[in-house]
Amino acid sequence: MQKLERSMTLMLYFKAFLAGFVSTLLFHQGTLAILHATGATPRAPFSMEPTAPLGIPAVLSLAFWGGLWGIVLWLVVARFEESALYWVVAVVFGAIAPSLVALFVVLPLKGQPAAGGGKLALIVSALLLNGAWGLGVAVFMRLFHRGR
Repeated sequence: MQKLERSMTLMLYFKAFLAGFVSTLLFHQGTLAILHATGATPRAPFSMEPTAPLGIPAVLSLAFWGGLWGIVLWLVVARFEESALYWVVAVVFGAIAPSLVALFVVLPLKGQPAAGGGKLALIVSALLLNGAWGLGVAVFMRLFHRGR
């Protein structure tokens, strides 16, 4: 029985990773495409620019990290799965947690100022992109749990 429970837990983590990965490609990058098309950001979606140190295209690197964040998001929202709060928590946590890490950890590690030097457009974009990503993870996890 313990082996079955472990397999089910691993499968849930895999689904959460997949939800985060795919949500990055569809919801996050889709929102970025809209922001770029409207002139709200100069950043174009689906960047194939190689990332250090492995030279992986930026969009795939981002999707991988989106997958890992998908597991974290699932650990937070799973307890709200039967409630309308499920959607709210997914969007709010999705908007805030990855944005804080990106703005205050990742940017400085890349030699850029924290929070982009306080640029409001960058902060708002991060919240919008990651909120859309969180919604996408919630949608995909719902789809993956159909017929459970």
